[in-house]
Amino acid sequence: MSKKRTSGNTRKYELPYNPNDRDEVLSFWKEATTHRGVAELRAKRGRPAKNPSERKEQIALRLDADVLAWYRAQGSRWQTRMNAVLKAFRDASV
Repeated sequence: MSKKRTSGNTRKYELPYNPNDRDEVLSFWKEATTHRGVAELRAKRGRPAKNPSERKEQIALRLDADVLAWYRAQGSRWQTRMNAVLKAFRDASV
């Protein structure tokens, strides 16, 4: 194997401090924020959790094709509107 050619002025590292000087290293990292494990560093995905009373339940519902087509034709958030109609029917029936 041949050695990688580099110019004489190329630094082996690009650090804002001298790694051989203990005081300089400690003063640089003094302001760093410590973490408490890998789980803390992972990105939090999805929406925030809701209270159990606010959560929705996923079900399989069989509807007529024309009813489903009509709701979908209303645009985005058609499922939310369908839920509101069902709630209104529930409240009117009581």
